[in-house]
This record gives sequence, structure tokens and C-alpha cells, in this order.
Amino acid sequence: MNNDYQDPINSLHMPELADMTFAMDFLIRAKEGVRNTAFALTETVSQEARAVLRKQLHQAIALHQEIAELMIRKKWFHPYELNEQYQLDQLSAWNTIKIGQMNLFPGDTSRKGMFDQAPDEQGMGRDNA
Repeated sequence: MNNDYQDPINSLHMPELADMTFAMDFLIRAKEGVRNTAFALTETVSQEARAVLRKQLHQAIALHQEIAELMIRKKWFHPYELNEQYQLDQLSAWNTIKIGQMNLFPGDTSRKGMFDQAPDEQGMGRDNA
């Protein structure tokens, strides 16, 4: 196993995993928005406020549907195929465990010798008088 986490080879497939994670988070937050708006609608007595909340509720439901359809198309979400969704969730959990086990902050973080010297260390930029 390659333990140099700054090596670009370790970022293979990371954009796809990040996109899937961001989309799932967005889907969950859209669902929370639907729930919160519906709750607010039931607690509101003003007809004007109810009209605004009803419109927002329809927009929130449409947003949730759009995100879910995108995720289904990209095969990031399988709401009708529980076995496939379970496998995807297992893969996500495994990746989370692997990331959690990485030593991202090693004791020796010195990068000395990996870069050119700074101009001041080369005698440039100093007053030579």
C-alpha cells in the first residue's frame, strides 16, 4: 500500500466519489427542506404566508425530485434496487474507514530538500554592502 497520501495516484476516482457524496448530501438537505417547509406550512395562520410557503414547498419537492433523478441516472442512488443500494452503501462505508485510517498528519512534515532554495537562502535579496 502506498503511504504517501500526497502522491497524485491516491486521488484516482476521487472526483467521482466526491460528486456522489456531494449529491447525496444535497439530496438529504433538499428532503429536510421539504419537511421543514411542510411543517412551517402547518403552523402558519396567515393566508399570505401560507401561499408563499405552499409555493416554496412545491419548489422544494421539484428540487428533491430533480436531484434524485440525476443520482439515479448517474447510478449513485438505487431507490428501487435495494441490493445494489446496499452494495453502494457498503463501498461508501469501506472508503470512509480507509480514509479514517490514513495517517494524514505524520510526525515529520518536513519537506526540506524537495524544493529549490528560497531567493534569500541563495544570497539574493540581501544587502551585500
